[in-house]
Formats: sequence, C-alpha cells, structure tokens
Amino acid sequence: MCGIAGHVDFERDLTGRRATATATATAMSETMACRGPDAEGLWTDGHAALAHRRLAVIDLAGSAQPMVAERDGGGPAVLTYNGEIYNYRELRSELAARGHRFRTDGDTEVVLRAYLEWGEDVGNHLNGIFAFAVWDAHEQALLLVRDHFGVKPLFYHRGQEGRVYFASEPKALFATGEVEARADADSLREAFSQVWTPGHTVFAGIHEVRPGHVVRVDRSGIRHRRYWALQARPHTDDLPATVDTVRGMLEEIIAAQLVADVPVGSLLSGGLDSSVMTALAARHRRAAGEEPIRSFSVTFTRYTERFRADEVRDTPDAPFARMVAEHVASLHTPVVITPERLAEPGVRLATVLAQDRPSPLGDMDASLYELFQQVRGHSTVALCGEGADEVFGGYHWAWVPELIDVEAFPWIAFYQFFCPGAGLGSGLLDPGLLKLLDLEGYGADRYREAVAEVPRLPGESGRERRMREITHMHLTRWMQHLLTRDDRISMAVGLEVRVPYVDPRLVEYVFNAPWSMKSHDGREKALLRAAGADLLPEQVLNRQKSPFPVTQDPLYTRYLSRSLTEILDDPGQPAHPLVDVQAARAVLAAPEKLENGPIAWVNRTHIEMVLTLNAWLRHYRVRLDLG
Repeated sequence: MCGIAGHVDFERDLTGRRATATATATAMSETMACRGPDAEGLWTDGHAALAHRRLAVIDLAGSAQPMVAERDGGGPAVLTYNGEIYNYRELRSELAARGHRFRTDGDTEVVLRAYLEWGEDVGNHLNGIFAFAVWDAHEQALLLVRDHFGVKPLFYHRGQEGRVYFASEPKALFATGEVEARADADSLREAFSQVWTPGHTVFAGIHEVRPGHVVRVDRSGIRHRRYWALQARPHTDDLPATVDTVRGMLEEIIAAQLVADVPVGSLLSGGLDSSVMTALAARHRRAAGEEPIRSFSVTFTRYTERFRADEVRDTPDAPFARMVAEHVASLHTPVVITPERLAEPGVRLATVLAQDRPSPLGDMDASLYELFQQVRGHSTVALCGEGADEVFGGYHWAWVPELIDVEAFPWIAFYQFFCPGAGLGSGLLDPGLLKLLDLEGYGADRYREAVAEVPRLPGESGRERRMREITHMHLTRWMQHLLTRDDRISMAVGLEVRVPYVDPRLVEYVFNAPWSMKSHDGREKALLRAAGADLLPEQVLNRQKSPFPVTQDPLYTRYLSRSLTEILDDPGQPAHPLVDVQAARAVLAAPEKLENGPIAWVNRTHIEMVLTLNAWLRHYRVRLDLG
C-alpha cells in the first residue's frame, strides 16, 4: 500500500516553475510518509506533478513510482498508484499477448499497461483494492480511479484558476497552502449524522472519488463516470450449489490475497468471519508447504474475567480466538490493551490524525490503532474479516422485526431504538447547532437517495425486496465507513489491510442470493456458516455474532469524564461553543449511565465525539463557516 498525491495546472506551464511545483508535491507527499515508509518518488511535467510514497509489498526491488510509459507518437502516461491487484498475473499474460512488454515483476506496471490498453475502462479489468492517478500527456488529462467498494481512499479539490489537487488523504491537500481546512453545515452534517454519503467529506470543498468511479480532469473541467455498480440478477443456484460456490470463491480469493513478498498475518477475533478466513489461510499455507499463518486478536486487561454480557455481546472474544488459533495451528498473538493506554490523549489524537475527522468510536479506534501497531511488528500485510456482516447479513439490526421496515438507515434506527432522541455521537451537541444542521432531515434525504440507488429484480416484493434494500445500504454506506476506518488507521502505522470478503465477485454473487437462503438456518450469516462448517470447532461455528470489543473498565470511563470536564471548564477550547454544556454536565453527574450495555455505549460515543471534535478543530485549525 502507498500514498499518492499531485496536482494539475492547465493555466500555467510548470516547466518554468518546476521548483515550486516540486516543492508543493513534495510537501503533499511528506504528510503521508507513514503510508509509504520504504521509498518516495516525484515526477513533473509542463502541467502536472505526481508524487508517491511506497510501502513495498510485491516486487520489492522494482516497481518504483511514479511509473512512466513512453508511447510512440505521443506523450508519456504516468502512474501513481496505491493498492493491490490480485489478478495482476493473469492481466500481465493477457497484456503481453496484446503486445505489451514489461520491465518489472509487480502489479504497478500491469495497472499502467492496462490503462494504455483500455483507457478509462481500466477499472473494469482490475480485481483488487486500488486508488490511482494517471497523467496522460498525450490527452492532457488526469484520470483518478477508485476501486469497486472504496477500500482505498482518494480525495481531490478544485483550486484557483482551474488547478486540481488530489491525494490519498485530506491532510496532503492542506499542505499545498491553497486548500483550507473549512467546515460548512453540510460537512458537519456528514461528521455528525453517520450516514456516510459517497463522495462527501467533513471538509468543505474537498471531495472523495466515489467507489467504482473514474474522475477525468482536463481543460474542459471535471467529469465523473461510474464504471461499476452492483447489479440485480436472478439467482439460479439451489442452496447446496450456493454454499459450494461461496466456499470455492473464498478459497480462491484468500489464496490470491496471501500473495506478497513480505510477511502476511490474519486478524482473528474468534467470530465466524475472521475464523473462517484464518482457517482457509492456514489451510492454504499448509498445502503450499509454507510456515503457519500468524494471527492476532485484541482484548483489554481483565476483560474476559470481568466480562458482562449485554444486548449485542454475550461472550468475550479471547477464549474463542485462542480456540480457533489452536484448531488451525496459527502462530497467535493476543494484543492486550490497558485502560490507561486506551485513554491517552496522544492515542486519541493519533486516530483523529489518521482519519482526518472526528469520530464517536473513540475506544474502538484507539484499540484498533494499538492492534495494528502490534501487528506491524510482525507483518506488513494483514487479512481482515471486514465486510462479511454486510455481505452475508450479520448485523443485529437486520434481525430486529421492529426495525426492518423503519424508513431510515438501519444502524441509525438501531441506535434510536436503544437511545431515543440521540444519534450516534451527537447527543451532547449544542441545541442551536443541532437545529441548524437538522441531522434527522439530512439523514432522511440521504436515506431516500440510497434507496433510490438500489437495483431490483422485476416483481421482487415483500421481505426479499426490503432485505435487498438494507443489504445495499450496508454495502454502499456503512461498509464504506468501516473500510475507510481500517485503511486510514492501519496505514497510519504502515500496515496494509486486505479484505477478502469485499471481493466484487463474491459480493455480487451473495447480494443476489435470496434472503431466505442467507437466513436458511434462522440465524445471521447462514451461507457463510454453511460454507465454513468443516473448518471450525462447533463452539465457534455457532457463536452468536459479537461486534468489535469495547472496554468495560470503569477506569476508562473516568478518564473520559475527566477529559470532557477539561473542555467544559475551558471556554477557550475550540469545541466548547458547539457543546451543550448543561447536558454534558448532567451526563457526568450520572456515571451509571456510562457503565455497561448499548445505552451506556451510545452515551459514551457522545463524549468521544466531543473529545475527538475538539482535537480535530484544534489540530487542523478548522474554520467553521455556518452562515
């Protein structure tokens, strides 16, 4: 994985301003050194400058970027690329048969040659996780391309006099000196509503290339084109054939995603998703005569001993992760985090800087950051089970009858069900601000847009129609948030995370399997459970879904309360004017509301949002433009 950045300027010739163009691109690149600690590169032309930071994973000695391909009778095509292409060997053979010649052994040159062969349709030929930019000197055009589900990030900003800047992360755009960290009402709505609108960001004027899209920038302006979207197709396989197909796909996908010239590990929680993935990875390694897969889990000090079940978690992860590790003979490392470390302001700031945004998931972000740091000490790449809940139907809210037909994003309806009147993370915001933002109305508008995008089969109705809608919203909204979080926090420590369950072929196949088949045993993720039935111990196979762990240690809650008090007591803190001080003090006066269970967790998200909002406003010097 890598970090990419650059800019194009059609009004001025950069040849005579090479030093300035180089300095700008270099400054952008340096903000993302963590994404690419192994190498850096820069390329400039009359109207374009491209920069690259490299985390070497395949073809360690070659594949330097930006990579240039000269063409007869035209200017060069130049690529800066972030990602992994899992079918690059097959594409290499196909392109070689079409007359292309290769100088390197990695996937970067395959992407560049694929662009030369197929142009703007290049994304249709790539199976992987990717975000890249191609400057085509002959066309005098910049092409920005993002993978099917937005695993890899890519942002852009249209500056003054037609200049366009792009980068893997917004912080690189701010390094230009031209792009301002500014938040207007819509960007705050995105920050606080948790609707995750594709293409939108928490900064005014900064856009994200939508998943499955190409953005073309040339002298005529900026043009967007979708090259891929989920399609509704009749599912003709019966249940046994569907289970067999899912299993075969998973075996093929995981084998492809284990390919690397650096150590590859596996994130193992002891839940169904990560356990099936780790078991298949371990089996593939054994069959290939390779060393056992390394696995990693996260927990908190005294968590298992003091665990208290609630409405969404009935068991701790650690015993199940250990059980799977022993069963598949992985080299297992449990990462244990103390409440003191979890609450460190430096850790919280690190997660805010990694994501360039405030977040209500403070302890979850912090524990993920600590987990990734520990994994990076052993592996450069890690397989992750993210996406399985969205693909196979694993979320609790998809199984609560009272919530299924609510006309709202299901995760928002779920939080409202447990904590009426307060969204995820917005419960301590100033009433005047909330009235201005109208998060409920904004969410309703975005919900209608999301439902309108859902592909449908003729005659589909009732429960099948509704579950297709919910699944599509999960895949295009909620999953985008989780994939972005995984990428940004993992790349902050130089770790590449791969997501086998988000392979477009698998997603589309299961998306079109009827809900009755996905729930054939009366439980969540029935197809995945059936596909992995021979791989796992019964206790793991039949374990109830448990979300990513959150600490139950009251010491962490006391740390949170202390940090919130510091903001409430200091009107000079940047988040202070945006907070309902009276409501916040009321929460602090009733610590029992922060102790355990979904209600307490939702209340803690309100505090986490205030703390990360304060860090975000202060570090980025965000200018609020709410007039």
